[in-house]
Amino acid sequence: MNPDEDAFQVRFMTAADLDRVMEIAAALREAPHWPRAAYAAALTPGATPRRMALVAEHRSTGLLAGFAVVSLMPPESELESIAVDSALQRRGAARALWTALADALQGAKVDRVLLEVRASNVRAQVFYCALGFVEAGRRARYYVDPVEDAVIMRRALP
Repeated sequence: MNPDEDAFQVRFMTAADLDRVMEIAAALREAPHWPRAAYAAALTPGATPRRMALVAEHRSTGLLAGFAVVSLMPPESELESIAVDSALQRRGAARALWTALADALQGAKVDRVLLEVRASNVRAQVFYCALGFVEAGRRARYYVDPVEDAVIMRRALP
């Protein structure tokens, strides 16, 4: 565990967080550049697919450091995004988000998580492997701008 992980408090995302979430996503090449409505839909209880969205706040500053969005299709889920402000990366925010997300997913009767990551995003793949994800396959030419394969990763939840 990263000793800085305790520096972050994780909670469910609210509409008041959307400006900062959009700001973080826009600044990161690897983050999905969804329209605001897509992030807002993640907050809508009756939306299809059902989603769960969390944010990590820095305990001492209150600054929203990152967010995670997952779609739920119990007993499976898909981690759609986990993103942390570049100035706050490698301080435990992503791990804190994952820990809280894994707990919440178990409560939602989810026992496995899938994700897709750009083949060139080796840093993210290393992070996901450290969390217990394993490569399950690839999707050729899945991403555009630039065209690139997606690495499919999966992890069982205890």
